[in-house]
Amino acid sequence: MRYNPLAGVRLMLPAMLPSWRFFDAVTASPRLDYMVVSAGGIGSGRWREFRPRVARLGAGAMVRRLFWNAEWNETLFLVSLAERLVGDHGAATEAHSQRELLLRVARHLQRAGLAGSADGFRIRLRFVGRPGRGEPVTEEVVYRSDLHPVGGPIPS
Repeated sequence: MRYNPLAGVRLMLPAMLPSWRFFDAVTASPRLDYMVVSAGGIGSGRWREFRPRVARLGAGAMVRRLFWNAEWNETLFLVSLAERLVGDHGAATEAHSQRELLLRVARHLQRAGLAGSADGFRIRLRFVGRPGRGEPVTEEVVYRSDLHPVGGPIPS
């Protein structure tokens, strides 16, 4: 049997350069927003996007992200949770998705130092999409949570 040194590369190439033809259709993309609610239960009135995408990324950062990008992996997990929360997957799946989304936003608020200045927070899911080619981008709010304490227990 003859050894082919490029056999390993041929096997790795589809994993390194995936084909996007497996999508049946491109649908609206979920966005997770949060609002910090101050003392007295009055909201700041301002929804903030959770982990907004960077407008510009340098070449060094792009190369680094090819090998290590844990935050982006978690962001993809959040997208899956958002889709499961508004889908028809059953009460247990929806409860799990809601809990995980709330936990991640609560951790972000604690790390950012916003936990002490707030009574609680709310999250919402927006689906952003373009109905057709050349048409304007549309947004639809499909979910709003109740008020949850930043440092307290998240309902299961």
